Amino acid sequence: MILPIIAYGDPVLRKVGVDIDKEYPDLDTLIENMRETMVNASGVGLAAPQIGKAIRLFIINATPFSEDEDLEKEEREFLSNFNKVFINAKILKEEGDEWVFNEGCLSIPDIREDVFRQEKITIEYLDENFEKHTDVIEGIAARIVQHEYDHIEGILFTDKISSLKKRLIKKKLENISKGKIQAEYRMKFPLLKRK
Repeated sequence: MILPIIAYGDPVLRKVGVDIDKEYPDLDTLIENMRETMVNASGVGLAAPQIGKAIRLFIINATPFSEDEDLEKEEREFLSNFNKVFINAKILKEEGDEWVFNEGCLSIPDIREDVFRQEKITIEYLDENFEKHTDVIEGIAARIVQHEYDHIEGILFTDKISSLKKRLIKKKLENISKGKIQAEYRMKFPLLKRK
């Protein structure tokens, strides 16, 4: 089932997610619904807060980046299979030089900004079968994970841009929270006046 994506301005996007366990109600269905929602919105990642749940869960499918001719062949091959569920994730280490990439977010449609992030991370998480993993991830895949991980920490990519850029997009952000935007997918707006 395709779920509405929570728009910028909703308090759930600012909450730090709580850990979940195997007993979390209908977790398999939730993960499947998140996958459908992400694909429907042409996203490469989706975190539970973006569908209104303040839990430590996010999914990633970086396959669309595997067709990016600007990336090295090895990275494209890696991204073609980078399709994962992250439960109760914890980034243990971020390292390497910071590099810039133009990021967007399904909760903040029509806004893209350059964001600096470190190039390599070590992350510990549980998969959908609650098996524990510790992965070292680099490049675009690391950036996608960092972006989605920020969501479960109550952080948005717009928090990582300069104060000048924040002022320049302030009105756009206000319009998103009021529902004054056309997205290509279902959204739920926190400040939309009900008639």
